[in-house]
Amino acid sequence: MTMRFCFIARTGLVTIQPVLARHVHASVLRGCILFPKIHNRCELWSCLKMNRFAEMTAFVRSVEDGSFTAAARNLALTPSAVSKLIARIEDRLGVLLFRRTHRENVLTPEGEAFYRAAIDAIEAVEAADAAAFANKAIQDTLRVRCIPIFATAALAPQIPAFCRLHPALQVEIQLRIDPGNLLDDGMDVAIHVGHLKDSSYVARRFSSTRWVICASPAYIAEHGKPAHPNDLVHRNCINFLPSISASTWFVKDGTRSSRQLPVQGNIVTNQASMVRELARAGVGIVRLTEMQIADDLRSGQLIEFFPRHQCPDEDPIYAVYQSRRHLSSRVRAFLDFLDSTFSNPPPWKRRQR
Repeated sequence: MTMRFCFIARTGLVTIQPVLARHVHASVLRGCILFPKIHNRCELWSCLKMNRFAEMTAFVRSVEDGSFTAAARNLALTPSAVSKLIARIEDRLGVLLFRRTHRENVLTPEGEAFYRAAIDAIEAVEAADAAAFANKAIQDTLRVRCIPIFATAALAPQIPAFCRLHPALQVEIQLRIDPGNLLDDGMDVAIHVGHLKDSSYVARRFSSTRWVICASPAYIAEHGKPAHPNDLVHRNCINFLPSISASTWFVKDGTRSSRQLPVQGNIVTNQASMVRELARAGVGIVRLTEMQIADDLRSGQLIEFFPRHQCPDEDPIYAVYQSRRHLSSRVRAFLDFLDSTFSNPPPWKRRQR
């Protein structure tokens, strides 16, 4: 059966075509009251239940994001719109879900109970949606933020395979190294190399990479090969800007422990690709990730120094996203692809075999 929907808003009556449930709910959340063309009480009751789902979605996001403001930002609403949606629930149930203060909103016992029940309800609806559309092609646009080093060295060679799996999906990849909110500007997933600061986002580790101290044969021919990490104190070491965590070099000290290694040089930059090119040109000694220079090491364009003293610790590689719940099919497909492609072992280690 085909049902047509109409919005009752200040501007009057506007008819739209049916859409997926999550898009209808988003329209409800954006301040319109959504009703089908109502012919009987059953249709009215169905519409009211749909609006309740939208209210529950706003409530759950407010709890998980920590505030009405954060929930509003992630739902593309105003804080007052989120507040009104939650007030509707409280009015209908006759209870307070939050204790509101000027600093924070704290769940009441009734709010905690409603939160658990709302999660179960939302997950049940999303499971039904997933079952209904399991065999349909994944469409829409996947927006990924990625640091340049991983994007060019690791992701670019593999992304064609992902596109072949999902030919109807558009992929937008933004290369950024600036700090800040990883999921700004509507990003679905952010790929981060290194340890993460605490945040409200979900971080899923899907791979790791070690750091390698190395130089080119041309540099070694001109300056000689250092025998020990301490010899680097008097060598020209090309490095990252001091504001970048990778500018701190570590080596193995003793059996497994690591220590910081002081280095100096005449060139610093914010781009790993620049460091790599300078190393290949014989300008100095560098410290780069194995995922970026695995082919150079294998071909002999770069030579690893003192393998026994290289730091054994590997930097984790994370996929960061909003929440384990409300996960779209495009995000789920990309996360699964990262897991299957970059683990056990990752491509840069497989190429060495």
